Amino acid sequence: MTQCVFLISDGTGITVSSMAQSLLSQFESIEFTVVNLPYVNTLERAYEVEKKIKASAATENTPPIAITTIMNDDILNVIANAPCVQFDFIQTFLKPMEKTLGVNSSHSIGKAHGMSDYEHYKRRMDAVNYSLSADDGAAVHHYRYADLILVGVSRSGKTPTSLFLALNNGLSVANYPITEEDLQEDALPEPLKAYKDKLFGLTISVERLMAIREERRPHSQYASKLQCLREIRAVERLYKHEKIQYLDSTYLSVEELATKIMARMCLKNYQLSK
Repeated sequence: MTQCVFLISDGTGITVSSMAQSLLSQFESIEFTVVNLPYVNTLERAYEVEKKIKASAATENTPPIAITTIMNDDILNVIANAPCVQFDFIQTFLKPMEKTLGVNSSHSIGKAHGMSDYEHYKRRMDAVNYSLSADDGAAVHHYRYADLILVGVSRSGKTPTSLFLALNNGLSVANYPITEEDLQEDALPEPLKAYKDKLFGLTISVERLMAIREERRPHSQYASKLQCLREIRAVERLYKHEKIQYLDSTYLSVEELATKIMARMCLKNYQLSK
């Protein structure tokens, strides 16, 4: 079974895409055709979207689904009158929240991902710049500025997790690769010793690490089963000896990894905090 889904937003569409992905992933037996329509913030754009929905409805066996995050009631009504099944994430919660809080919302467009709070935006950009500069063991002399330092063997997921935490949570995250030479010492590398309280480790299954390294360096010792197994066993032994918290990244998305790391390290989410 296939189903057409329109994701319609009056802003960038990041919010509706993220929420819709979580929702649609619960229906594994259905193949979704997703159409992203951001910046539907005028009646003219709304009528264009209405035409697209009508065209889809005329060719599909089932009416299309429209998932929206729209603040303007007039625009919302245009889409609601199109031949679709509509779900609006904002309106579903906005009225109950207004009633609960006893105040009306601002009905402002683009609050979630815009620059409406410049300090939060600046912190995220500064965090991204820091994480880029402190990637893969660089800028160890600036580790005192890090909120978190991710460690692990090469290709265990440190860089994408660092950047996700920086961009989405405003955290300055460094990452340091534990090399085979480091593991021979059976102790923390010298640049990390003063920052043990900031360290969080990543590990990964041998099979997954082999596959990732094979893409990077085909048929190399670096990607061999023996090498991957030796490094993973040694780094996990190091984590336990040094009492460093760690997670297995094999089956976790970067979003899941980031959330679990923040919870375990009791880190503040600067993106959400005021």
